[in-house]
Formats: sequence, structure tokens, C-alpha cells
Amino acid sequence: MMIIRRRVVAALAGLGLAATSLVAGAGPASGGLPPRWVGTWGTALTAPSLANTGSSLNGFTDQTIRQVVRVSLGGEKVRLRFANAYGTGPLAIGHATVGLPVSAGSPHLRPDSIREVTFDGSPSATVYKGAELLSDPVDLPVAAVTELAVTIYLPTATGAASWHWTARQTSYVYPGDRAADPDGSGQTAAYNHFYYLAGVEVLTRTGLGTVVVLGDSISDGSGATLGANTRWPDQLAARIDGTWPALGDPGVINVSLAGNQVTRDGLTLNSPALGDSALARLDDDVFSQPGVRTVIVELGINDVHLSGYPADRIIGGLRQLASQAKARDVRLVVTTLGPFEGYSSWTPAKEAVRQEVNTWLRGDTGFDALLDLDQILRDPAAPTRVLPAYDSGDHIHPNDAGAQALAAAVPLWLL
Repeated sequence: MMIIRRRVVAALAGLGLAATSLVAGAGPASGGLPPRWVGTWGTALTAPSLANTGSSLNGFTDQTIRQVVRVSLGGEKVRLRFANAYGTGPLAIGHATVGLPVSAGSPHLRPDSIREVTFDGSPSATVYKGAELLSDPVDLPVAAVTELAVTIYLPTATGAASWHWTARQTSYVYPGDRAADPDGSGQTAAYNHFYYLAGVEVLTRTGLGTVVVLGDSISDGSGATLGANTRWPDQLAARIDGTWPALGDPGVINVSLAGNQVTRDGLTLNSPALGDSALARLDDDVFSQPGVRTVIVELGINDVHLSGYPADRIIGGLRQLASQAKARDVRLVVTTLGPFEGYSSWTPAKEAVRQEVNTWLRGDTGFDALLDLDQILRDPAAPTRVLPAYDSGDHIHPNDAGAQALAAAVPLWLL
């Protein structure tokens, strides 16, 4: 179920006129829109695990990491964005490449697809503490909703890593410099995490702007099949790619974090990998994305079940998210809080808070639209529980079918 607010209807009416003009003016010789850089993949990075999960605290020395990501939009060229937001010192990248896997999720690359990545013309670069680094454009065409392998060689001790804890995609670690090696065998570790890679952009003549999903583990993919790209934002990207015409399609960037809360940082729970609060990471993870035009906010359930916060605190945080998006003229879609009875932390008191927040969300809240995640996922015979057909087994996270139902409920014209 989707509820549309007044502001987005008025805005989309104006966008419809603009889109009509673009289509009318784009003849066969024009190739669509002027070429532009659009975000096609991204993730939120956090401070490392205090327990050194995935070597995130100790980092890497004289090692190569190969990471496989699935882009949303295709394009003529790619460029990469690396981040050292949580490092303790400068990060040296000694060698980097991009290439196309021989099959889905494979660490083996097509030899003819491997391209060297440079930084202001140099094959190596330094990402200073707290900084980001944007690569030069790489002449490698990529198709929409296909996978790209990014390989980086880290010659000197990195110290603490900036990473993404629940990648739902395998990254491969090797000794020495293997960045240009198409053979992906011989890894010393295979981790379900991303490291240092914050975003991928494509040069496109059809894409226009990005949709950013700001969520928790439901959007980050807990419950989704590992390595299958079946998180609901992945399936939304596939829906967008499957429409015609493609002119003006947005990229989809998923900056969700498992355990993330609207108003509380993960570090206060001794779990920095849960990330800063959504309010604290708006500028870095959302508004800084290239061409952001719509944000989908799927948050609040962790404020209820992890922290036990009252409804007014959660509502206040969501109001502030809406205010900041409105101030930047970014459309904001919000979801209701899904059912979770049967999950280990559920109590009748927390259920009452969830219902209170959802009642408010279904009213006139200042968001542009509402995606009723609760109504989509709940069991009609037991509305405080996830429908068994959509339950990953833990009674809070949707499985692949549940994720598909969420993606199918988003009106594409709204984005």
C-alpha cells in the first residue's frame, strides 16, 4: 500500500512536463540525455568491529581485496569512490583494477575486461584520514543490474578499516598484489563484508539522478539469500531497469545498515558496526550522493526493539529527517514499522510503541509518500507477525519473496 502526499504530487506534475520535453527533444542522433555521472552502487561504511570481525580492527598489510558489487544503472564508463572515514591514519592504495566476473559472485574475472584504475593519472594514491578519494574515469562499459569486481592492493598496514558489516556478498582476500590477476583462486579469507569502497558511478546518457535507500537490516538484506542480490532495493533496481522507456531512470544506492537506529549510535551499544544514527549520517551517506532526488527511509524498528524508546522520540527523529529532506528539495518516502512478534526482543509494550508510530506515519506527517511495509509483510490472520511465506525464519526480516513484495509495492513513477 502506498499513500501519496500533496507535495510530491505537485512536484511530479512539474517533472512530468520536463520529462515530456526531454523525450520529445531526444532524436536518434542525440543518444538520449547529455552524458552525466550518476551513482549506480553505494554502501554505508562504519567504524570497525571491536572484536576485529573480518579483520576490520587490525586491517590489512601487503594484501589484496577483491569485492563484487552489483550496479543498478549501466553506463559507458565507471569511476570509484573510496573512503577512509574511520581510519586511524592515511590509507595507501598501491594498485586498483575493475573487471567483470565470469559468473555471478565469482572472484574469477574475464581477462579482457580488466582495467587499471588511476587517480589523477597515478596507479597509486593515498586516502587521508577521514577523507574520500575519487578515481579517474575508467573506460569500461557496464550493463544495468550486472556485477562489477573492484580489486585493491593495500601495500602497507592500513590500521582500522572503514567497512560495511553485513554485505550479503563475498569479498576475497589474497596475499600480495593480485589486482590485475583474472584468476580468483588462492584467497586466504572470504568475508561477508565490504571494505573502503563507498560508491560506484557510471557515465550515462539515459540515467538521471539517484534513489537512496536509508534503512536498517530489512533493507540491508538480513534474511536475503547470500550473494544473490535479492535485497528489496536490488529488486527495485531490477524493476526500474525492466521498464520502458529507460530515459531518466534513476540509480539505486542502498546505504542501509543492520541495527541502525533513527536516534542512537551503534557505539553506545558497543557495536560501532551498527553505524551512527540516521540523523547523524544524513549528510555523508544520503545528501552527498550524486544527483540524489528521492530518499526511501525504512527505519525505526531498532529504536523500538533494541533500545526500547518511546514513540515520541522515534516520531521526533523521523520528523527531523523529513524537515532536512524538504529543506534540500529531496523527495522523502517513509515506510511503516514491520511486525516482529516471535522475535526474541518482542514484548506487548514494544508492540504498542510500534503501533503508535505506525498510526502517526499513516497520518499527515510531512513525508511525501508512505510505503506501508507493515501491511505488506504482516500475516492477516496474526497482524503482529510476519506472514509465514515472507518470513526468513527469525520473524522480523523478510525472505527473498518478502523483499520482492516490498519492491513491487513501490510506484516507479514516484521515484
